[in-house]
Amino acid sequence: MRTTPDSFQTALAKGQLPRACLITGVEPLLIDEAATALRARARAAGYGDREVHFIERGFDWDALLMDANSLALFANLRLIELKLRNAPDASASKNLVKLAAAPPADTVLLVTGELEPKQQKSAWVNEFERQGTVVVAPAMTRERLPEWITRRLQQHGVTLESAAAQLLADRVEGNLLAAQQEIERIALLKPGSTLGADAVAELVADNARYDVFELSTAAFLGNAPRALRILDGLSSEGREPPLILWALLNDLRAVSRVLQREPNDRNIDGIFRAEQVWGSRQGPIKVALKRMRRADIDALLTAAARADRIAKGSLRGEPWVEITGLVARIAGVKLAAA
Repeated sequence: MRTTPDSFQTALAKGQLPRACLITGVEPLLIDEAATALRARARAAGYGDREVHFIERGFDWDALLMDANSLALFANLRLIELKLRNAPDASASKNLVKLAAAPPADTVLLVTGELEPKQQKSAWVNEFERQGTVVVAPAMTRERLPEWITRRLQQHGVTLESAAAQLLADRVEGNLLAAQQEIERIALLKPGSTLGADAVAELVADNARYDVFELSTAAFLGNAPRALRILDGLSSEGREPPLILWALLNDLRAVSRVLQREPNDRNIDGIFRAEQVWGSRQGPIKVALKRMRRADIDALLTAAARADRIAKGSLRGEPWVEITGLVARIAGVKLAAA
């Protein structure tokens, strides 16, 4: 069957646990929340072991299938989780069909990863729908976001007036991860409150994340001096590199998606709506589109991925040096080759 994250979590709370489950869509927060709920339900049902595999080109499917099918010999209840790096290729799709049709004994199979709507119609996804459960987290529209924020805060005992919900939706600009951060912050600071627009504006005005957005805005507008000043301030305040890279990558990916659509669709406002680029992000991205080519974007995405790996310790290097170079390049500064 195919379901939504909310309905899926309701079913889990009632004790239902699918043997094979795909959790996908285009909203990372909702995908992660649904996967977390399934993991918790599996643990409660006695699936105490968890095995995680990252699926990418060249993955050894034969080893996985052999290992998975051997688990029954030890009578251990296990959760096998497959994390998709990209849309599966032909080999991965074929093996995912096999796993969905016949999950290993004593095992719950969980597949997670972001898939665009067209990719969600693949044969292997349809097999998961027939044999197990497919949970799809669709894109959050700007129109639905205020109600989503209001409902989540109500779960924390906080009531938002309509104007306050609209204001918060404008501030997070369609990003559910940012919205959830604000929801948790407001719930912590104002438990049991009823809040209007002025109160919400005051609560979020000093949030350092908006400084990160200002950094990205300055860089994409091509204002290198301002962008580097903001970055220096963030470094001095002890801000974490992954948060800064998240903001930069968010806009880099938006530029990449818009640029990909432009040759076939010259309606820029329609493209922005389709790609969930809202409000104040549109101006800097329009400016960036005028001076960035496809090769520039690809090189910047590669540099951002390298900086992210360094920041997380999987590559050697100095995170702030990498981020400084990335910000300068986004702003249009031509750096000498290393």
